[in-house]
Amino acid sequence: MGFQITGDPAADKVLDDSAFALLIGMMLDQQYPMEHAFRGPAKVLDRMGTFEPGAIASADPEEFAAMASTPPAIHRFPGSMATRVQEVARIVEETYGGDASRLWTEAADGKDLLKRVMALPGFGKQKAQIFVALLAKRLDVRPDGWEAVVGDYALEGHRSVADVVDADSLQKVRDFKKAKKAAAKASAPTDPA
Repeated sequence: MGFQITGDPAADKVLDDSAFALLIGMMLDQQYPMEHAFRGPAKVLDRMGTFEPGAIASADPEEFAAMASTPPAIHRFPGSMATRVQEVARIVEETYGGDASRLWTEAADGKDLLKRVMALPGFGKQKAQIFVALLAKRLDVRPDGWEAVVGDYALEGHRSVADVVDADSLQKVRDFKKAKKAAAKASAPTDPA
């Protein structure tokens, strides 16, 4: 069973076919609806004709940013995200020989995998934990200790994109995130003006 994150079978197939696309979709998943973020790689593929890290890394930065900004843009902040996509592509090309899956196939254990992902631009700890959980839950990439490094994202439920398997689970993840934001807002100190 392939990915069903984007609501677009062709865009989901790009994620199925390319470890680099999956990595970039996750990187784009910030301040932007997750299904749109994960469509970003398909948009680049459609426009460039390739989603190979080497081609993206060597693309002219201004031309790549213009392509990423063409409506529908790859992100709500297409310029800065285009720069990040190229940075990640360069790292994948130079460190992993153009094969993004080496990030996880060569990881010594869960802790090492989390560290490798966090070393990439655009991946803080929480996003890296979600990506490691996504690899474990959807691709059966389960290095020793992965559950410990991802925390609650290892649990069953609908907490993140790692738990999205269809449109119904996507909605449940949305509802979970919305409830979590509301709870955080409700518990935030109020200004006693």
